[in-house]
Amino acid sequence: MTTPLDTETPDFAKPLRYTAFSADPAGGNPAGVVLAADGLDDAAMLAIAAELGYSETAFLTRSDAGDDTAAVRAFEVRYFSPLAEVSFCGHATVAAAIAVAERIGPGELVFTTRAGIVPVDVAAAADGSLRATLTSVEPHHREVSAADLARALDLLGWAAGDLDPAIPPSYAYAGAHHLILAAGTRARLAELRYDFDGLAEFMRARDLTTLQLVWRESAHTFHVRDPFPIGGVVEDPATGAAAAALGHYLRALDLIRTPATLTLHQGDDLGRPGVLTVDLVADDPRVRVSGVAVPIPDPLD
Repeated sequence: MTTPLDTETPDFAKPLRYTAFSADPAGGNPAGVVLAADGLDDAAMLAIAAELGYSETAFLTRSDAGDDTAAVRAFEVRYFSPLAEVSFCGHATVAAAIAVAERIGPGELVFTTRAGIVPVDVAAAADGSLRATLTSVEPHHREVSAADLARALDLLGWAAGDLDPAIPPSYAYAGAHHLILAAGTRARLAELRYDFDGLAEFMRARDLTTLQLVWRESAHTFHVRDPFPIGGVVEDPATGAAAAALGHYLRALDLIRTPATLTLHQGDDLGRPGVLTVDLVADDPRVRVSGVAVPIPDPLD
């Protein structure tokens, strides 16, 4: 049985702080969550996101398809970085889903986003902790031109020889667009210093949300980093949308045979370690990304 979602209470009106893909508030990727965004216009949502200062904040409103007593609860969700709206954000989706489930119980949710419909299932573990699994919109990918690749590498300060030839560069999409670049060594991935303004301009011109920089440790284990200058953030600590895009691309290259579960480590180089789980199902092109999320103590409390 679920508890009615009382969006009139102050808890639902104020911005909440969660971190996703970590059970430690000091790890993972912080996100803002507003559970009752009714009446907020674009300027107000952008102002809240900028004040929180996280890479993204999720703003939820109840969808007409939702019902407090229904098995599936539906919401319309918009995501704002401190600088602009983004079509989809994985870590804020996980954070928002767990924030909802903490108040009305675990179960199935449906988020209608600018990228499309994203089902999210929140399950409770034996210890009572909650884990959210989002199912991406249908993904796709395309080749990177030689000119785009050369420019991206120049902005990153990378050389062509720094890349892993087994994972060719690609643009990939699973709700947001990303440029995937695979480093040949962990050391190359660990050293990230780039042209912030130049990369932001490059990304805006190509409708990119982040760069997904990866290093493959083993068959199913990857380390990833995501520069996010267009959001006003040097680096995103844990990026669910990029994780989904990467999972799709690895499957498309036949580097991963389905069914498969991938483990992505992100945030270690920022001192905010997080773990993203990517599931690839044999009979579904969509990608499932899962993780935990926990509240971040309010600094004013």
